[in-house]
Amino acid sequence: MTGSDLAALRLSFVVAVLATAAALLTGVPVAWLLGRRRFPGRTLLEVLVLLPMVLPPTVIGYYLLLAVGRRSAVGRLAEALFGDPIVFTPAAAVLATYVAAAPFLVRAAQGGFEQVDPVYEDAARTLGRSELAIFATVTVPLAWRGIAAGVALCFARAMGEFGATLMLAGNIPGRTQTASLAVYDAVQAGDTARATRLSVLLAAVAVGALWVLTRASTERRRVPPR
Repeated sequence: MTGSDLAALRLSFVVAVLATAAALLTGVPVAWLLGRRRFPGRTLLEVLVLLPMVLPPTVIGYYLLLAVGRRSAVGRLAEALFGDPIVFTPAAAVLATYVAAAPFLVRAAQGGFEQVDPVYEDAARTLGRSELAIFATVTVPLAWRGIAAGVALCFARAMGEFGATLMLAGNIPGRTQTASLAVYDAVQAGDTARATRLSVLLAAVAVGALWVLTRASTERRRVPPR
């Protein structure tokens, strides 16, 4: 395996981890809101959150370019504050991957929260627990399997993200070229050996992530209730 292959794989892993962490922090509260609360505009919020799951990745990238590109207000502000644009940077790769992958976590976690029996939360309220404490110590642990499934799906999707990343971060070897983009480059160059090698490794990482988290979920189900 060449140094460029390792660099692309390393960047893919770092981007996927950061995007999944961001999705976990932001997606779990949104999933709880969608799964446990009814409010005006809920359907619209759910549509907007899940929209990236059905949009073509290049369309997602295009909208992100409009939102944070150098001509946008956000892009100009970021460039003024940090001296560099957001686009064509590793940060852009993380942003694009987060937007494309986060809905998978939200959808799975939402299903987990919908399965939580409210009787346990009501019991905690009778003991004087705050809503935040109930969320952290009762609701989230009971929805653990749905959240774990969401993390697995999100990470696997993030590892394979291509279109949105290409549009927003570009395909710069050693800087923004993830493994998926490296596969594309290899195919374009007729280097089938490199394309096959990277494709197999990406598939192995995705399968490994799903296997580990599925095993964790299975072990959780085997724990006897207290």
